Amino acid sequence: MSDVLTTIQEGEVYRLMPGDQVIVKIWVTARRPTDEGDLRRSLANTPGTLRLKGSDGRTIYEKHVLHLKGDGEEEVDPLLRDVPQWWEEAKLGIFMHWGIYAVPGWAPPGPYAEWYWYHQHHEDYDSWSFWTHHLNTYGKDFVYDDFIPQVGSKFNASEIVRIVAASGAKYFIPTTMHHDGFCIFDSKNATRRSSVHLGPQRDFLGELFDAAKKEQPHLRRGTYFSMVEWYNPNVGDGGYGWGTWPGWLARNAYDTSKEELYTGVPLVEDWLRDEQLAKMKILAEDYETEVMWCDIGGPNMTREFLEDWLPFADKKNLQVAMNNRCGTRPQFDTPEYTKFSSIQYSKWESTESVDPHSFGYNRLTAPHDYRSAYYLIHTLVDIVSKNGNYLLNIGPDGDGVVPPPVVGRLLEMGHWLGHSGGCIYGTQTFYPGAEFKALRFTRTPTTFCIISLHRPQDEVVIINTHIPLLENDTISLLGAGDVGKSLQWANLGGTYIIKVPEVALNKVNYAWAFQVEYAM
Repeated sequence: MSDVLTTIQEGEVYRLMPGDQVIVKIWVTARRPTDEGDLRRSLANTPGTLRLKGSDGRTIYEKHVLHLKGDGEEEVDPLLRDVPQWWEEAKLGIFMHWGIYAVPGWAPPGPYAEWYWYHQHHEDYDSWSFWTHHLNTYGKDFVYDDFIPQVGSKFNASEIVRIVAASGAKYFIPTTMHHDGFCIFDSKNATRRSSVHLGPQRDFLGELFDAAKKEQPHLRRGTYFSMVEWYNPNVGDGGYGWGTWPGWLARNAYDTSKEELYTGVPLVEDWLRDEQLAKMKILAEDYETEVMWCDIGGPNMTREFLEDWLPFADKKNLQVAMNNRCGTRPQFDTPEYTKFSSIQYSKWESTESVDPHSFGYNRLTAPHDYRSAYYLIHTLVDIVSKNGNYLLNIGPDGDGVVPPPVVGRLLEMGHWLGHSGGCIYGTQTFYPGAEFKALRFTRTPTTFCIISLHRPQDEVVIINTHIPLLENDTISLLGAGDVGKSLQWANLGGTYIIKVPEVALNKVNYAWAFQVEYAM
């Protein structure tokens, strides 16, 4: 309570242990109409009172606090935002890498297939493989942009968003422009290097977002955007290139006296303002993206972008987020093809593909080589238990079709989340984290979960640490139906034992989520 804010929904904590930590959200509103700037200035120095009450309504703790600014601290940047609640609760998103590179769709094990054009031209660890493959398959006079007319002949936005929804994901992020500079959206005058102006003459991003709005309205919609381009001459002309990103036209890989086309590139005064920033604003305002998922970083006008995007999002009632690769004001970190070994207290999102080596489609990946449902579910559980989200990538082929083995993995994942998602969605971490090889823990205000990554042996689950489990609490194995409800359990001096019949275990695959419901 304070002179500036009114509490409209109190935060609740149902169960705490000694040394335990929990995040409590309290919903407030301004006492009088005001703009954001005035509200922040008022909050900066206005004292308030944080009051903790017991279940009987008596105050058991009270502390006077300052809002947003403490003694000796600097003013809070108005562009700083926490991640939206929907993102924090979603836990699983689907990434989609798709563009020109999906047409050749080729890479030896190791390098990313979506870097096909780059590897064909650079003396790196596998350039010879790409160089030779392209020459033998397409010939020396066939250049990268010659693939453009072949993009997306069977692209079906409804089918793709159906697959995304069936995976159990709560948001999806298509690659709107990768490092080759080809946009799958209407880039207007920012560039004519897009699927709307060239080849297919289709707005693939618009089709995806329209299908999601109409057919899967619960899916949040984000956009991947590469901040830089390999071979855009405007980058080099403007002095924005660096290192392996010089920003000049590519030379023909088989006759370096010739330059390759960069079809559709406009003549601009300043690439940073007239192309990069302009494209980001189109994604924000025309497509109303809810996540700006940048890649690579480098020169940028991200602060200027945020100054327009955040007020626009507020006016549209959009809760938006930005990752740590846009150049400024990140709301979450993005480890790639890796994850953290312990709980992180800042928000993070681990990204990798169902393909174990590549985000873009690779025709060399055999059906049995794709990540198994077992691996994907275990990875999701592990990441969520450490305060992260899992952004899992799919790579449709050049026609725009998601490979059947990938669809199969996602459907299995969605089936598991259909019965055990109560231990994933909207949960918080529990402090033991990943101390146990086969157990992970999550919690909500009214429940606690023990997720076993291995099938329990001898019809028991043993937890050798203190957990918030009290007499009269009930435990259920999610997905096991009636035979998994109200399981017997005991506390033997700090070692907890849950008895679970074999018939219940047999009803679940991949991971066994035991949900404790607190007795109120």
